[in-house]
Amino acid sequence: MSKKSVVSEAQEIQLAIELINLGARLQLLENEVSLSRERLLKLYKELKGVSPPKGMLPFSTDWFLTWQPNIHSSLFLNIHNFLVEHAGASGIQAVMKAYQLYLEQMPPEPGEEPLLSLTRAWTLVRFTSNRMLELKPCKCCQGKFVVDGMDLNRDYRCGLCHMPSRAGKTRKAKEAETAAA
Repeated sequence: MSKKSVVSEAQEIQLAIELINLGARLQLLENEVSLSRERLLKLYKELKGVSPPKGMLPFSTDWFLTWQPNIHSSLFLNIHNFLVEHAGASGIQAVMKAYQLYLEQMPPEPGEEPLLSLTRAWTLVRFTSNRMLELKPCKCCQGKFVVDGMDLNRDYRCGLCHMPSRAGKTRKAKEAETAAA
């Protein structure tokens, strides 16, 4: 029978707390923290006051390729890659630090959720490590953006240089126009 270290268990609990506070879903926690599902559920309920959301994690690359999510995903992934390449960050710590820096640059409106959740950011890193998605430079601005790893992207133009016709036509934008008029 192996003995568990109290220190390592405390570190796992601290990691779980940080992940929960950043908005991690239970499936992410189970994947990255070695605590039991029951302990994670109890910890989540204690911190958030509610049970964790149910349902499957995102499993399609499509969300990351649409206009606004692509810009947010690209920003996050560029930060993540910089931390991995130049700051020696790795694993879930790199994802957490990159996500915190992303939130500093793209803070959500008061009472709103960030466009890119921690769970989606974590999934994005997994998709890129499996080469389902990758970063490619835009031929106009040279910024690196998330693209489908299986597409031909030689002459890629980003959503900022080649903005889609419906860009910015969200419900919130329409409501703001109506309220201003």
